[in-house]
Amino acid sequence: MTTFSDPPRTAAWQHQNARTGFEVVFLSSDDDGYRVEGHTAAFEGGEAWAIDYVITLDRGWLTQSARTEGHSATGRHELTLEADGAGGWTINGAPAPELDGCLDLDLEASALTNAFPVRRLGLEVGQRAEAPAAWVRALELGVERLAQRYARLEDDTKHLRYDYTAPDLDFRSVLVCDEHGLVLDYPGLAVRIA
Repeated sequence: MTTFSDPPRTAAWQHQNARTGFEVVFLSSDDDGYRVEGHTAAFEGGEAWAIDYVITLDRGWLTQSARTEGHSATGRHELTLEADGAGGWTINGAPAPELDGCLDLDLEASALTNAFPVRRLGLEVGQRAEAPAAWVRALELGVERLAQRYARLEDDTKHLRYDYTAPDLDFRSVLVCDEHGLVLDYPGLAVRIA
């Protein structure tokens, strides 16, 4: 199983191509796990929006909870997700059986959240895994189940590479990650700048 370095205290991405924007995150840890506070502001498809999020993860990078606030032309939206660690979820306190089996959270507004399954799975070169996620849309914070697959490719000099597929979206890309498991290059979406 691949091991990763402790995450940095901050990271930032320039969102490009699919949207124009910027994301910055602050990461902290304690004996129980990790806390991520992030902010994304972007312009996409003729819409400007901003998202603030706080996500808690256990020591194995398994999502425990997420609190998200968004603002767009459609108004202000708030969302709270809770996960039981075994694939069960609640959305704003109500059971969400459509998310059963999802272990990860994926924010449409974030390049960071791909690190959750990358770190949690710890795939070796040649290994692949299904990683369905609770996918939170950017504009109105709607939540959907998103099928995802990760396959570890040969490393690129000193970077880890993953063949990432989201079949429901007919999307495929090669993610380049650093020694922390954080995305450095998400072609068509974001590039890490700090």
